[in-house]
Amino acid sequence: MPAVTYPKHEIGDHLVDYEDKKFEDVKAEPGEKALVTFHTVAFEGSIGLVNMLQAKRLQRKGFETTILLYGPGVTLGVKRGFPTLGDEAFPGHQNFNNQLKAFMDEGGKVYCCRFALQALYGHGEPSLQDGIIPISPLDVLDLNLIHRKAGSMVIQTWTL
Repeated sequence: MPAVTYPKHEIGDHLVDYEDKKFEDVKAEPGEKALVTFHTVAFEGSIGLVNMLQAKRLQRKGFETTILLYGPGVTLGVKRGFPTLGDEAFPGHQNFNNQLKAFMDEGGKVYCCRFALQALYGHGEPSLQDGIIPISPLDVLDLNLIHRKAGSMVIQTWTL
């Protein structure tokens, strides 16, 4: 068997060239919009967190950015904690709530489907994190159509 002759990786080493960017840094033109939808369960994979980061990045690039939580995606926007709401039971436990708060603090809007919130997951509007706007299930499609008509950048997040 051949011997491994490479030195051990050390803390602080770079394994890839993270500064090598191939494409221009695209910024929004005035009035451009983006919509990121979430039909994914909190803590059931990385897509919810990854696309919250994408939504923040779109916002920072100048897009008027909106997040839509519907279906199981409403679970991303409910208040959580243990032993009391707001407590972080383990590192990362509040990651969705923290990302949504930061997104809204930077001017992003977050909407949540009332049907999924109540009928599917048994929560009421008081369960929602501050700043999230509850909407009728009939508004879910219209929000998508409004962004389609505006020529928005749309990222659809599905894991179920």
